[in-house]
Amino acid sequence: MNTTFKNQAAQGDLLIRRIDTLPEGVKEIQSKDGKHIVAHSETGHHHFIKKAEARFYGTDDPMVCYLQVEEGAILTHDRSFDTHAPLFIPSGTFELRRQREHTPAGWRRIED
Repeated sequence: MNTTFKNQAAQGDLLIRRIDTLPEGVKEIQSKDGKHIVAHSETGHHHFIKKAEARFYGTDDPMVCYLQVEEGAILTHDRSFDTHAPLFIPSGTFELRRQREHTPAGWRRIED
């Protein structure tokens, strides 16, 4: 069963927040193999949305990306074990942020 939300949600190390409009300067990112990878995993267990379900945008900040969803999209964690439940993203514009953690060496991206 897909989990859904209205304004804000999280899946693994992603925080998803509804916003009114895309910020200036974002660039549309083309899909790879029919998928928009919204959170890359070094082990290949990416978080993705199918290309047909959303438009995907990036910035110079690798910790932030954006989605525009027309009729709903499903965020899937591409792993067959110990996976996050699929998340239904309703129509709208969303900011996706990778979560961070502090280490003795400084801030780093959380790896899921």
